Parts: sequence; structure tokens; C-alpha cells
Amino acid sequence: MSQLIPVTFNKIMQSRAYTVIILGTETKKFAIYTDPQVGNNIQIHLTHVHKPRPYTHDLMSGIFTGFNIKILQIVINNIEDTIYFARLFLEQGLGEKKQIIEIDARPSDCITLALMHNVPVFCRADILDKALPIQD
Repeated sequence: MSQLIPVTFNKIMQSRAYTVIILGTETKKFAIYTDPQVGNNIQIHLTHVHKPRPYTHDLMSGIFTGFNIKILQIVINNIEDTIYFARLFLEQGLGEKKQIIEIDARPSDCITLALMHNVPVFCRADILDKALPIQD
């Protein structure tokens, strides 16, 4: 497997048609495009706006808590054309045993969960190399 490079959330930009999530390292930033609702969810989380009801990511977090599941990390592991793919790594405590679960997920969902739970986001080095750089 390719080396994993830590990437950080830089910013989010939004229009009516799409959301752009900017991630990167000190030397390279890249954009992940997603639908506007994902951007709204991230902005609500970042600005600590009160939600009248739980959103899907809140529901997921509640399920994780109820089943003793901890988010370990997010890995952006593939790109096809301009579409990124990611894996969500979870750890479930089962008594004295722990089980690691790896789930295929959209990067936008993973990034939202990573921001909510303050967990690291990584990108495979070969995928970071393929990512189109953006200027700040």
C-alpha cells in the first residue's frame, strides 16, 4: 500500500450548485466537490449552530457511541477522473477485544465525521500526487 500522508481541512466554499472542500498539506492543496447540503452540514458543525433535530451525521455518531465504536481515521484512497473515494476506519470494543472495521464511504461524509470527532484524515501518497493542485 502507498504511504499515507496527513492532510488537513483548509476551508469550505459553497455555491447553490455545489460545495468545495479544500484539503491539503503545507505544499499542496486540492479540492473535493460535493453537493450543497454537505457544505451546509459542515458549516453548521463549524459554527456550532443549534439544530432542531439530529442530522444524519449526528445519527451516525449516536449509533457509534451506542455500539462502542470509535472513529480511528479517514483515508482518501482513490481518484477516478475528478471523483475521490475514501475509507472510514472504525474500532469497536467488544469486551476486552477490539475489532477494526474498514468501510467504503464518500470523502465528504468522512470529512464531516472527521471534523465532528477530531480524527485524522490521510491521503495515499500516489493519490495526492494525482490530485490537481489549487492555489490559495
